[in-house]
Amino acid sequence: MFADHGLRAIPPFLRRNLLGGNWLIMESNENTNEEVEGMEMDEDLDMEQSFEEMFESSMQELNVGDVVLGTIVQVTDDHVVVDVGYKSEGVIPLYEFKDEEGKIDIKVGDEVDVLFERRENDSGLIGLSKEKADRQKIWGSLEEGAVVEGKIVGRIKGGLTVDIGINAFLPGSQVDLRPVRNLEKLLGASFDFKIIKLNKRRGNIVLSRRVLLEEQRESMRSDTLETLSEGQEVEGIVKNLTDYGSFIDLGGIDGLLHITDMSWGRVNHPSDVLSVGEKIKVKILKYDRERERVSLGLKQITPDPWLEVESVYPVGGKVQGKVVSLTDYGAFVELEDGVEGLIHVSEMSWTKRIKHPNKLLTVGDEVETVVLALDIPNRRISLGLKQIEPNPWEVIGEKFPIGTIIEGQVKNITDFGVFIGVDEGIDGLVHISDLSWTKRVKHPSEIFKKGDTVKAVVLNIDRDNERFSLGLKQLTPDPWESIPVKYAPGTIVRGKATSVTDFGVFLEIEEGIEGLIHVSELSQEKVESPKDIANVGDEFEAAVLNVDTVDRKIALSVKQLNSHKEKAEVQEFLGAQKQATSNLGALLQGAMDRNGEDSPE
Repeated sequence: MFADHGLRAIPPFLRRNLLGGNWLIMESNENTNEEVEGMEMDEDLDMEQSFEEMFESSMQELNVGDVVLGTIVQVTDDHVVVDVGYKSEGVIPLYEFKDEEGKIDIKVGDEVDVLFERRENDSGLIGLSKEKADRQKIWGSLEEGAVVEGKIVGRIKGGLTVDIGINAFLPGSQVDLRPVRNLEKLLGASFDFKIIKLNKRRGNIVLSRRVLLEEQRESMRSDTLETLSEGQEVEGIVKNLTDYGSFIDLGGIDGLLHITDMSWGRVNHPSDVLSVGEKIKVKILKYDRERERVSLGLKQITPDPWLEVESVYPVGGKVQGKVVSLTDYGAFVELEDGVEGLIHVSEMSWTKRIKHPNKLLTVGDEVETVVLALDIPNRRISLGLKQIEPNPWEVIGEKFPIGTIIEGQVKNITDFGVFIGVDEGIDGLVHISDLSWTKRVKHPSEIFKKGDTVKAVVLNIDRDNERFSLGLKQLTPDPWESIPVKYAPGTIVRGKATSVTDFGVFLEIEEGIEGLIHVSELSQEKVESPKDIANVGDEFEAAVLNVDTVDRKIALSVKQLNSHKEKAEVQEFLGAQKQATSNLGALLQGAMDRNGEDSPE
């Protein structure tokens, strides 16, 4: 192999005594060359043969897949040249030498373990890999049941990927003692894991964190159970959060911190107060040793603010607070952490009809209120918003005394009456019965519409019930006050039929004044139905039977018309006779008086 060139043909990187580990100093000066050239041919041949044998015997017997120790002989910007004692050197990419922080800290002369991947290629270089050597060493060190440290690096179907030097699988069920809904939040976290399955042939590794946690909990459990007692304050770590509370790890045993025991104030969700992994101090409220259940309290660590409510918030005092919730019946106002009061919808305005609190308030509003009542046992405070301003109903009577004529707009029309705006926020009701003295009004909309400007008389003011009564008909005199005199029994009237019913005929005897001719008073003969002899619009003459001023009714009769006419004629005749007699008497008395004056004494 080296017959033509001798030792000079040996590459510099191979010029060492592989057996002794020392470099052979191969002088290349003229003296050495001369000595070599001066050797006899036989000696040269023997020397070449013996060195070739020594060289071949000194080469490592490397097999593909072997992990061997190599020496760095050169470092470039992209590659690292490594000598493994083979006939050729190998080149490894520089990035394979990065540490966990991404740094490269190597130099010529450093020894590294590398994997022998292949023999010389066309360039005369062998294939080496540091990464694969590291991976193979890791595989060689792993065994089922071993505890390894790893970093969660990926989310895959069914679980997570963990870097333990090589990638391993962590099932979702093995992440924690309790199911973890959001596995993504664990990405980047480092933990200890236990190898529960290992298949080197397939390259599969299954890890469990839960097994280690269970072992830790079990070791701590007995000690913790012995030391716990109700009323005790202990430290724990927030393990997970639910809609109804949080589980706190007390050391081998979990306690439940219910959402209602997290704060004296309002808590919408446990995440508003706590975060997973947080260390907190809690109080043991209840401890069931047999069932190993622990109920915890966080708010109980601090004094109950309701103990001072009576002195801090006296009835009648003004208080400031923030609206935290709205319901159909009112608004809840937070006065301080843990103390809330209710403004009932009826206590929001003196004059406005508030259908829902959101018409006046919104969550987050800062409001000033008055304390109306305290119910300490039930932890309730009644607040009033309208009480901040004077009650207009207390002075409305002075402003509008009974009998006052007001003018306002029609605000609303109902079946029972009309609401008229009287003052700011105060409406007065004109009941349907107070619209007209005489006209039968079926619905107020027959007369009014919204926006109409009308005059009315103040009839009554009920401050307690906040009612303001008005009347329209009272603007004019009541015609029924003169009806009994005007239409005395026996009076003959004439009118037009306004309504024909089964029981009689209504007769309008003047505008707005009606009388009823009952079916029994329609004729001397029996009448089966008034509709047989009368129609709306027909004119009738009738006699007044009686007048009911209370119910405002006039009873009329056609049947007794003739009788009353006769009586009227007799009364008329007698009246005439009486008048004539009175006149004759007066004449006679006058003549006698005159005669008396003329006679002598």
